[in-house]
Amino acid sequence: MRRLIAIALVWLGCTVAWLILGSTLLVRSDETLSRLGDGVSALWGPAMRQLPPRAFVTDRSTPPAAPAESPPVSVPLSGSEIDVTLDLEHRKKGLVWFPTYAVDFRARYAFVNPEAAPREVSFELPLEAEHALYDGFEVSEQGKAVAAEVTQGVARWTATLGPNERRAYDVRYRSRGTSKWQYDLTAGTGSVRDFRLSLATDFDQVNFLPGTLSPSTHQSTGAGWRGTWEFSRLVASSPIGLSLPERLNPGPLASKITFFAPVSLLFFFFVVAILAHAKQKRLHPLHYLFIGCAFFAFHLLFAYLVDHVSIAPSFSIAAIVSIALVISYARLFVGWRFALLEIGVSQLLYLVLFSFTFFFAGFTGLAITIGAIVTLFVLMQITGRRDLSDDSADPRAVCAQPYRCAAVREAGATPIT
Repeated sequence: MRRLIAIALVWLGCTVAWLILGSTLLVRSDETLSRLGDGVSALWGPAMRQLPPRAFVTDRSTPPAAPAESPPVSVPLSGSEIDVTLDLEHRKKGLVWFPTYAVDFRARYAFVNPEAAPREVSFELPLEAEHALYDGFEVSEQGKAVAAEVTQGVARWTATLGPNERRAYDVRYRSRGTSKWQYDLTAGTGSVRDFRLSLATDFDQVNFLPGTLSPSTHQSTGAGWRGTWEFSRLVASSPIGLSLPERLNPGPLASKITFFAPVSLLFFFFVVAILAHAKQKRLHPLHYLFIGCAFFAFHLLFAYLVDHVSIAPSFSIAAIVSIALVISYARLFVGWRFALLEIGVSQLLYLVLFSFTFFFAGFTGLAITIGAIVTLFVLMQITGRRDLSDDSADPRAVCAQPYRCAAVREAGATPIT
């Protein structure tokens, strides 16, 4: 019982060390992502958000003008036909990858004069005001350019609409952004009529932003994706939005692997303890302590090596160093065969391959479950064929170290080698 308590304390101490390391990595990763993310947004563009245009009657001289304090009469948006194309390109800053994209935006907006008299109408199209660029920005009507003035993040133009006249304008531009793209159907809760938005991407890993509308129809197009949102009449406050797929970043990956390390070590200790009992090898709690430290060395080396070397080489170097530490140490008290086959293979499975599953988002839990079931099956087969009665009377059991068995030999017992 004392031996089990000592091993449990070793595992608990390693767990505390991993929690401290994981928290440090998490804070450092958040600071790095925030600092570098601001630089990428300033260089490449922000997360783009496009709002619909709005229009107001600005001339109401006849009939008699309304009081100056009354709100302007809104000209309703009667139809929207929008086509958007997103082209993804991951860009690296430092050792961090950021999802950037180019957007090609084309839209046709139709407005209707709500009054039975000619009115001068002012149109406004909101644009991103900070770190944004709009290449080829143009507002046109029936193929003719409209003089639109862009000031303080808003494009403005005016036109005179006849009684109940319907007028359509085409808007187009190319721009760049980072991380996500969003289109708001209305400003707050409102209604839209005859709305259609078609969004095409050159990537098929499409993630909708929380709280956004799902498409009416969607389909894969080879390596890309296309979705369509189509509504004849809708009252909603939810926007349309996508989060662009991200590449594997070293900081978040290292912190996830570190936080799950206690599970890896628990599997390893359990398997090694069973195998050692089956092979009549007795491990001292101090042995478990140094093996746990070698496991911790893997995560510590990977966490700080990845700041200077790419992910794959860092992971490989850390794994080789940790396995070499454990095997070179274990062979001193259990021999080369047990150190290589039982301990080395177990470490490869429960440290290296366990950590490698974090490279595949969403499969870690399944991999752990399958590994646990396979481990249980193997250990049941090994222990099921052995006599598990108390072997404390066996003189061979007192030989914990095959190279220091002189006392056992003098007593007439045959040491285990």
